[in-house]
Amino acid sequence: MSDIITTAYSAALSAMQRTGPRALHQLAAVLGDDSLADGTALLTYLRDAGPDDGLRHQFAYALAGWDYTTTADAWTAGTEHNTAERRKAISTALAIDPATEELFADLFPFATADTATVIADDWEEWRTPERRAEHNFYWAHYERYLLNKGWDPDAVAGVDAATEEVIRRLSDPTRTMAYQAKGLVVGYVQSGKTANFTGVAAKAIDAGYRLVIVLTGTTNMLRAQTQRRMDMELCGRENLELEISEHDIHAHDYHTDPDWADDKFLRHGGRPSDSGYPDIIRLSNHAGDYKLLKQGAPALRFEQRERNRRFFDPVNLYTSNARLIVAKKNSTVLKGLVADLGRIKDRLGEIPVLIIDDESDQASVNTVSRKKWEEEGKERTAINRHIGTLLRMLPRAQYVGYTATPYANVFIDPSDDQDIFPRDFLVALPRPTGYMGAEDFHDLDGDTETPIDQRPLETSNERAYVRYLREEPDDAELQTALDMFVLTGAVKVHRERHGSPKYRHHTMLVHEAMGRDAHRDAAEIITGMWKKGHYYQPEGLRRLRALYEKEILPVSRARATDLPTPGNFDDLRDDLAEAIRRITPVDGSTSPVIVVNSDKELENKQESLDFDKRSIWRILVGGNKLARGFTVEGLTVTYYRRATKQVDTLMQMGRWFGFRPGYRDLVRLYTTEDLHAMFAAAYRDEAYLRTELRRYAAPAAGAAQLTPRQIPPLIAQHRPDLKPTSPNKMWNARLVEKSSPGEPMEPVAYPTRVSDMKANAELWRPLLAVATQSARFQVPGARTTYEALVTVTDHRSMLAVLSKLTWLNTDTLQPELAWLGSLSPQQLQNWVVIFPYQTRSTTRRTLFGYGPFSMFERRRTTTGSMSVLSESRHRNAAYRIAGVPTKHPDPAADNLHSAATAAIIVYPAINPGTLEGKAGDPIDPGKVTLGFNIITPYSSAPTSGRLIKWTAKDSNRHVVVVDPE
Repeated sequence: MSDIITTAYSAALSAMQRTGPRALHQLAAVLGDDSLADGTALLTYLRDAGPDDGLRHQFAYALAGWDYTTTADAWTAGTEHNTAERRKAISTALAIDPATEELFADLFPFATADTATVIADDWEEWRTPERRAEHNFYWAHYERYLLNKGWDPDAVAGVDAATEEVIRRLSDPTRTMAYQAKGLVVGYVQSGKTANFTGVAAKAIDAGYRLVIVLTGTTNMLRAQTQRRMDMELCGRENLELEISEHDIHAHDYHTDPDWADDKFLRHGGRPSDSGYPDIIRLSNHAGDYKLLKQGAPALRFEQRERNRRFFDPVNLYTSNARLIVAKKNSTVLKGLVADLGRIKDRLGEIPVLIIDDESDQASVNTVSRKKWEEEGKERTAINRHIGTLLRMLPRAQYVGYTATPYANVFIDPSDDQDIFPRDFLVALPRPTGYMGAEDFHDLDGDTETPIDQRPLETSNERAYVRYLREEPDDAELQTALDMFVLTGAVKVHRERHGSPKYRHHTMLVHEAMGRDAHRDAAEIITGMWKKGHYYQPEGLRRLRALYEKEILPVSRARATDLPTPGNFDDLRDDLAEAIRRITPVDGSTSPVIVVNSDKELENKQESLDFDKRSIWRILVGGNKLARGFTVEGLTVTYYRRATKQVDTLMQMGRWFGFRPGYRDLVRLYTTEDLHAMFAAAYRDEAYLRTELRRYAAPAAGAAQLTPRQIPPLIAQHRPDLKPTSPNKMWNARLVEKSSPGEPMEPVAYPTRVSDMKANAELWRPLLAVATQSARFQVPGARTTYEALVTVTDHRSMLAVLSKLTWLNTDTLQPELAWLGSLSPQQLQNWVVIFPYQTRSTTRRTLFGYGPFSMFERRRTTTGSMSVLSESRHRNAAYRIAGVPTKHPDPAADNLHSAATAAIIVYPAINPGTLEGKAGDPIDPGKVTLGFNIITPYSSAPTSGRLIKWTAKDSNRHVVVVDPE
């Protein structure tokens, strides 16, 4: 009976790929027998099926796909994706009984994770469900591969949905009139962008694109890593076997690869062309980059079944094989590709091509100014020039860039047709489940009053994962980081012995500088520390015991209660020995350090860094080769000291971001306090842009609020000394009005000159004078309260303060003031002003004789901006006063709420360590910055629905960033 159930229901779900959900039991009965019609057989089967059951997986994936889809098909009944209403619509379309609906909800709950954010210009929709279902060979196999690999069905459905947002905005490959779309996909550092563009490539080949060119970073390491991923997960075993000669099997790329021997490469079940689908012919391989073809152009000549028809005609397109090139961004390599393509120029205009540019903000962007290449005849930068040549040669080529740091891409001049500005679309991928990113190493909205070592381990990321280094290098700190690497390796071994999956890789990264000499010096120092670590002697064991009991055990108890961690260091002794054995090279004479840079002499004297062919438990020392794109597998301990002044470069150096299954609690970052603060500012820049994109992605009044051309003014800069990208980029738009109803606004670019600070404080004097009413608000999620002084003022009086303030940057708050100044009394009438008190009364001082008010210590960056201002425990009351719903009730705040009322939390901020005198004493206004956080009511939304307004070209053509809110 179970065979009938699995066969019939599996076939029913497969049939629904084209149609969407239909009467499930009825269709299964037609495909099986009448015993399935009432659904009881399926209920019994699924209740007994284990989590690895194939049919259960198929149901999980089908439901997740329908949950995620943004289609407007009738079965959705107008519901939003990933909602309870959408799941109810699915159940209705499936015509399932309440018992089955309840079981589905229990076994396959719908995901509430974010979906991709899409900013796009107008495009022609061509991806019909019928075309998707008819041409779905490579995507279906890739999808199955990910599920078999252990991916969560919701995650696979998310990849499906996100890749579809890209594919549908490319040009129809069968279209008569050629169109060249350019887009950008924005992910997170080390977050699985390769999986996304592999899915895009699979769908593109299914759709009819016959040449896929993947441009990787600038290193051979990254190119080889990308080639292997695409060979393993897209080409599959059968396509690769086409290249293997029975007379020379050792010439094959993967003949020594353990995953090839263990049959872990994707299988298609036979040669694709034998089933009427295109084979994939590789023009690059794992061992070598694309090279000028020895046989000339034949390998690039595409099969044409009907020569009297154009190549892009479906009868030719779907019977031709596809070509795949994975090439690093190197001038010689790309020049050779351009030359080879030039030899088949008579057909180039008919070939649908997909160019995927990984790390597209690196090397691809032209950094020679337009004036120089137009007026002075200077050539564009080499890689940009070659990409531009490819796009001119291939009128049916679609360009899709991938990056986690899009600043350089969106600052490209959009009027430059030869460049790679994403004029057609930008897709921002959601943060994937299980990802460990920049925010996981900071307490961005936590309690800033409490010292880090006193914050709860359960909630403080900084206390759990970050260890501050002195500004000057100290060998003792490096030794501690090395000891942490040894100990965390021992805990991994212990977890393996107690049922956790094997940790194939365990690595430590030391990144201090980019010079080769610095790498050599660091490697020698670490090698010396390793040899003198005394890990088997009482001295070393005492050191390890102290570190384990202080630094590892408390964190693991707080953060990894579901994972085995020995409560006694003595229980770790055998595991410690095994970890040291794995870290020690087999010959016993070489160092456990691998230097990763471009030093060929050194490279020949040490082990290779090949995560695919062997298990690696090593310490990696390097610079740029480990700073972008390349995935450092098993990275657990990072010792990081290298500074930069650009957000994109800084974030790309965060190799400690990524997925850490089974050892998230063991991850440690050793860095300086200033570098840590720089990463916090960079994260805020990134989060700000993503939030703004989400806010403005929805159309208003039937038209797009935002197109790719208008993104740059939404890029924030939380530290004036940390620019979004290099300064040789241009832009020609300016944000002039911006509304944020129900959203926080928190500028941080306050002046540092004493005269400006005094002038700003004077503007607040009228409100300081009347802030005499005391209120006690709830701390969200706790039973405690905090006291504050409050007052109410009218909208005109508040504007009189805000509009006259002096800022570090003249553009600060100006777009928001333009909006606030346009509001009617029905939209915004009153403001509740809140001056919160700290718990410690010793922080209270009088200002102009008023108060007293609590003084808040706030750190500034080197150029003056506040690194952080408001506190999450104060914002809940402000939201409720403005009428914005929250999860946490607050009677005092609710009593202050009325129609058309905003809330503003004011923080009298001082530099750390500068508070003098005792409680109640006066404080010099020239030492105080009155910073604030604003929440406005929903009634303040523009009546047109448009939240932003722009002006045309900025004559100065400078990069415009807005001060963050």
